[in-house]
Amino acid sequence: MAQPRIVSLLPSATEIAVALGLGESLVGRSHECDYPLFVKALPVVTSTRLEKGLTSRQIDDRIQEIVRQGLSVYEVDTALLRDLRPDLILTQSQCAVCAVTPADLEEALGDWIGTAPTLLSLAPDTLEDVWSDFAKVAEAAGIPERASSVVGDLKERMSGLSRSSAERMDRPRVAAIEWIDPLMAAGNWVPELIEAAGGHPLFARAGEHSSWLNWDDLIAADPDLIVAMPCGYLLPQTLADLGSLVDHFGWKDLTAVRKGKVFAVDGHHLFNRPGPRLVESAELIAQLVGATPTQALEMGRDWISIDGV
Repeated sequence: MAQPRIVSLLPSATEIAVALGLGESLVGRSHECDYPLFVKALPVVTSTRLEKGLTSRQIDDRIQEIVRQGLSVYEVDTALLRDLRPDLILTQSQCAVCAVTPADLEEALGDWIGTAPTLLSLAPDTLEDVWSDFAKVAEAAGIPERASSVVGDLKERMSGLSRSSAERMDRPRVAAIEWIDPLMAAGNWVPELIEAAGGHPLFARAGEHSSWLNWDDLIAADPDLIVAMPCGYLLPQTLADLGSLVDHFGWKDLTAVRKGKVFAVDGHHLFNRPGPRLVESAELIAQLVGATPTQALEMGRDWISIDGV
């Protein structure tokens, strides 16, 4: 059986498809799908109404404006999508702000000529949901047998990390920041990553959606470790947008700040994408949990100490 022609409108779904051996089946992508690198050569069928270079506060304000106008944050190139003749379209229904949703595809699919493509919408909240998404994509692509081995390897890596972190005598309290201004705590699968890495997640439990965080609550909790992982932000973007965080009243008195345990990480490629690299995300948190003050001043590929900025 020939593999289907796949258009992925979700970065994590693209990575899942590639992990399942479906890389050559991809014929189109979203404007945010950028990993593995070869997918950048694929036709881009979506765009965003958000201008480049906005701060986190400006992005939040702009999104609110778009929503008030009854518009979507994203646009779909309907003509190109049809020209690509996909058999399977991968999208999501978890967050209308994060990526294209089925509602954004209504026009494209409404008067499709010929056999309409299968639309698979993913909406994971927990790690187990993410692993289930591998099976859903494999099933939709006609290769259900591939999911178990791929997921099994990822689960084993995560279990190995959990076993290693279980030996820690102390579990530092970790504040994972998903948005800088206004302040938001990372939820969904992130608390599970923190626990697997040997930390105790603050402000959210596994499966709970990310929620706005009051500054007074952050200061009162006085976390041992703070990890800034803004949704959709590459590391340079995070570093450029830290002013409202580090200049806030009470910031310098926090235990994590005084001990040099505050880090900015590549949220866009790691923590925000519910796909195979969540294991790498957990391993990165474990590295930050165990970092000594001297090691904290070193810069990694996907992280940097905020004190070192």
